[in-house]
Amino acid sequence: MQKKYLELFGNASELIVRSPGRINIIGEHTDYNDGFVLPAAIDKAVYIAVGKRTDNEIHLHAVDFDESFHCVLSEVKPMPHHWATYVLGVVHQFRKKGWHLNGFNAVIASDLPVGAGLSSSAALECAVALAVNELFQCGLDKFTMVQMAQMAEHEFAGVQCGIMDMFASMMGKENHCIQLDCRSLAYAYVPLQLNEYELVLLNTNVKHSLASSAYNSRRNECARGVEMVQQQFPQVNALRDVTETILDACVLPFEPLIDQRCRYVVKEIKRLQQATIDLQNGDLKALGKKMFETHDGLSRDYEVSCKELDFLVSKMRLQPAVLGARMMGGGFGGCTINIIHKDHLEKMIAEVKQAYEAEMNLPLGIINVNTANGTAIL
Repeated sequence: MQKKYLELFGNASELIVRSPGRINIIGEHTDYNDGFVLPAAIDKAVYIAVGKRTDNEIHLHAVDFDESFHCVLSEVKPMPHHWATYVLGVVHQFRKKGWHLNGFNAVIASDLPVGAGLSSSAALECAVALAVNELFQCGLDKFTMVQMAQMAEHEFAGVQCGIMDMFASMMGKENHCIQLDCRSLAYAYVPLQLNEYELVLLNTNVKHSLASSAYNSRRNECARGVEMVQQQFPQVNALRDVTETILDACVLPFEPLIDQRCRYVVKEIKRLQQATIDLQNGDLKALGKKMFETHDGLSRDYEVSCKELDFLVSKMRLQPAVLGARMMGGGFGGCTINIIHKDHLEKMIAEVKQAYEAEMNLPLGIINVNTANGTAIL
């Protein structure tokens, strides 16, 4: 990467930043319901080498696409469907806050599989935020940079995402996950000691077109459930404040489908809080059981899974060497996350790969991940 920077710009970069992708152990579709999530940063990351220029121009090069891009600082604007949008969106946030930036050069590389649901865009945004902050001595704290990365995604990439991906990328800690309260943004590090087990992601290599429309539908269904509850319990602001007993009284008798969606979320928020206790007690078996329960809820009640994800989880459920497995992310494709005993890993993965590829006529991606520290200067 440094070699590429030298080749393109004729001198060495001033600094290199590493910014990791993330997994989410448990707590899916809870973020926009003011619940909790339990992400961890991983040992796959985006890297950015940067240096100041003497003019007003931004010169970018993406190693993975072998593509360059440049523009003038005063003309920074969204570039729909272009990787540069994520960089420019963060630059725009610094300028909005009144920071005077000069031009800069950047070379970007990554070993994060794109499209696997590991938040490569959030990792890039966090990498740029820390690099620009350091390069121009802005003195911003990590939490402020997390919020700026999220706003870059909203305003430039046009994705109304929650804060989890950026938070996990920036704040991650090796051998830990983060219990993040999506309402208050209070957080706590929870130990994730896997011992003789490993975390493995199985990438379906599909992304069904339903994903974005169903995501919006689920958000609306949850909001509808809250409206119904508020008629009797006006103090309720989100599904975070709701119990199954309240759903029994306010939603189930009138709109069973809305109840089904809301009940999954209410159960998942509770399940995550119990899973945090499991991890604090070092009880991976109890955590794994909850992961299977989460998948069942996402598949049957929330209906955001697909045949490829269900196939992989059903295969894992039969294996004594697997403690837990579930779909991870928004749904309709992407990865399953699995906790598998090291001694059986190779044989099991080979068998599942063969079965999946024969049944689905698609390649199965295997991604071994470890927890890692968050965004930092190398």
